Amino acid sequence: MASRAVVTHQLAREVFLNPTSILGEGKQKNVGVDGRNRRALKDIGNLVTKQQGKPCEKPIARTFRAQILANAQAAVEKNKKSSKEVVNAAVAVNALDIGKCREAKKVAGADKIILEKAKPEVIVISSDEESEEEDRKKRVPGRNLREGSSRKNAKTLTSILTARSKAACGLTNKPKDLAIDIDAADVENELAAVEYIDDIYKFYKITEDESLVRDYMGSQPDINSKMRAILVDWLMEVHRKFELMPETLYLAINIVDRFLSIKAVSRRELQLVGISSMLIASKYEEIWAPEVNDFVCISDNAYVREQVLVMEKAILGKLQWYLCVPTAYVFLVRYIKASIPSDKEMENMAFFLAELSLVQYPTVVLYCPSMIAASAVYAARCTLDKSPYWTDTLKHHTDYSEYQLMECAKLLVSFHSTAPESKLRAVCKKFSGADCGAVAILPPAKRLL
Repeated sequence: MASRAVVTHQLAREVFLNPTSILGEGKQKNVGVDGRNRRALKDIGNLVTKQQGKPCEKPIARTFRAQILANAQAAVEKNKKSSKEVVNAAVAVNALDIGKCREAKKVAGADKIILEKAKPEVIVISSDEESEEEDRKKRVPGRNLREGSSRKNAKTLTSILTARSKAACGLTNKPKDLAIDIDAADVENELAAVEYIDDIYKFYKITEDESLVRDYMGSQPDINSKMRAILVDWLMEVHRKFELMPETLYLAINIVDRFLSIKAVSRRELQLVGISSMLIASKYEEIWAPEVNDFVCISDNAYVREQVLVMEKAILGKLQWYLCVPTAYVFLVRYIKASIPSDKEMENMAFFLAELSLVQYPTVVLYCPSMIAASAVYAARCTLDKSPYWTDTLKHHTDYSEYQLMECAKLLVSFHSTAPESKLRAVCKKFSGADCGAVAILPPAKRLL
């Protein structure tokens, strides 16, 4: 056995140092210098059928190994050695070459020789056309199961580019309920400002926090929330008597609340604050605003003209002339438009619930104008049984989900249910007429009570 091992080692060195001595010139010509004509080994005794391996990045190292193994095959034919000895010789040559080719193996990822203790040696040679993934599947099955599952979950560049191409061509699966373009019909209307409307309302949502009303009743020693409700109810009657724009009403009440949150007011001056705020709002919103004497007359001459002008100046000074604030009406107009299908009854019901919230002090303090407007639209749809109660279009334009609006909507519906028995009748009287669709007499939404 010792002599046999020595012969095998000598044969291996001869194959490694002088390939032409065994293979011959004719055989050497079959191996191209650039490696293009090499072929995987045939079945030599215990060699397995050609398997797929990892492509080598350096053709010189791959060609050198192919020459060694081809020389080993030629040695079998010439010396009539057993196939096992030839394989062992090739393995010995490979072992001798480890030190010289170690760097090439690190860079190029050269083919591995799998040696098992109880099994014959297996030599695996890769070709340029064989993929890395197939090589892993055939060489190490247990490892490939883990790697294959991770590869399936990984996103490749091809999958990303394919997905983007499908999205650009409109081939992706779209949800059934998409946000509808509510401004498509107003493209030709210059006053609608379709090009800027989305940016305008994004700005409103950002700036509405600047005009929020904090809880100020604790700092008012002479008035309470009930007195404020009586004042707002009276201002609604004044607003309707003068036939003013709805924007004027919402802005006037906002001015009252913001001024009361800054300045302590006596009970005797509360009505003066109300008519002065309505005067300021009328000048800001109306084309033909009522005169100062009209407000003095409507207050039954409780104040003189000079008092109204002095209070007007005091309010503007405290508010620093900041009047361009997004009120609930600004959002109501947009959200009602997004409530598709929408009709006049739906519009009247939303305004009815929103104006009921203006009278109640807790609603103004607890919720921002955009949420009050969105909750009024949601409660109106529930009251009129508009299915679905909340759509993707409304969610897109309001940025509120149905869950976020539930608490405020329930509060508005509770105001609706108690409105007929309330002593403050201005809102109910207004929306009980035929011009407002008599929505005030409709039963409230039971599912929100």
